[in-house]
Amino acid sequence: MTLKRIESIKEFGGYLNRYTHDSETCHCEMTFSVYLPPQAETNNVPALYWLSGLTCNDDNARIKAGAQRYAAEHGIAIIFPDTSPRGEDVADEAERYDLGKGAGFYVNATQAPWAKHYQMYDYVTKELPPLLENNFPLLPGIKSISGHSMGGHGALICALKNPQSYSSVSAFSPICNPMNGDWGKGCLSAYLGDDTNNWNAYDATALIEAGAKVLDILIDQGTADEFYDEQQLLPENLQAACKKAQQPLTLRMQDGYDHSYHFIASFIGEHIAYHAKALKNKS
Repeated sequence: MTLKRIESIKEFGGYLNRYTHDSETCHCEMTFSVYLPPQAETNNVPALYWLSGLTCNDDNARIKAGAQRYAAEHGIAIIFPDTSPRGEDVADEAERYDLGKGAGFYVNATQAPWAKHYQMYDYVTKELPPLLENNFPLLPGIKSISGHSMGGHGALICALKNPQSYSSVSAFSPICNPMNGDWGKGCLSAYLGDDTNNWNAYDATALIEAGAKVLDILIDQGTADEFYDEQQLLPENLQAACKKAQQPLTLRMQDGYDHSYHFIASFIGEHIAYHAKALKNKS
């Protein structure tokens, strides 16, 4: 598979590079960014996958989160995938920000017109890791995952469905129980159909209720988050499921913080340190 580098920027002794490639999973050209820390010049390094939220692409987190400084300190590569397939022939709902382009929800769609391209779960968990490990100085199979909002939902389900594949998982303001929020209901019904039994596989709370487990989960949620107030995120539902299942969870309610990258930038260093510890234990 051919990678085309379209940008390279030196940061904190390493390089933030951006690439396009023809995705066999999403059947379109996809874009992703990779931050390689200075340690990657002489050694293979572990990777942290960052999944972004609604309306975002690979560019948002890499310029707003401030993660590269901490990744350089800990010797971790950061992978920034896009949030959906792109292209003129890719299905979209242009009048909606929460469905279609920029809103892939990290599921494998089964319904028309979405199924051809919207295979973001397989893209993140199956296509990207071998592509990256074959082309960059990454330690094979040594990776963690994190994300924000819709991407936090994606990080949680990817880890819960593949507990042996990720050393750790964390999230900022994740959509914890999409089956019971308006965003989730609208997208899951469009992508997966009206049978709610098919939604369980892409709902972190439902997965834990069904027995899925990981070693630990770290979540930061701002108390001034407008989408938390609107009952779109539902962290308490996840917390209750974790408590019942004895799934370790650290849910930190951060007073006064909103849903923005200002919130993420305030705590991203702690999250990267959390992942660095887990990745070091697996290296």
